[in-house]
Amino acid sequence: MDQLPAALERAGNEESWAVADAISRVLENSEELHSWRRHLLSACMKGLVAMYSSSKDESKQEVERSMLLRLEELLRMVGEVDPDDWCSLVKTGLRYRYRDETFLKVLNVAVQLLYKKESSLSQ
Repeated sequence: MDQLPAALERAGNEESWAVADAISRVLENSEELHSWRRHLLSACMKGLVAMYSSSKDESKQEVERSMLLRLEELLRMVGEVDPDDWCSLVKTGLRYRYRDETFLKVLNVAVQLLYKKESSLSQ
């Protein structure tokens, strides 16, 4: 279980995300759930950065779209991100996907969530 977040960072690893979802369901009412989701959020952002960097064209749109929707869901649950992961995602995403509607929508939602008054990034 400790090595799964690193596997999730590799681009297009849908099978590992299915395992991560199963683990999340098992941890549903435990104290470890928030920490687990933070790891998943970080892995999701790193995976998107890897996808954007390796596939500068938009050939894997469906995989990217599912990852972006997962990112939005995790952001709503966790409400905070590692500043380095966030910076890398925004920089790489805007460089390679500035025309992608789904990326821009999720980025907008993320900015709204992360930069509200009580957020750690807004300080």
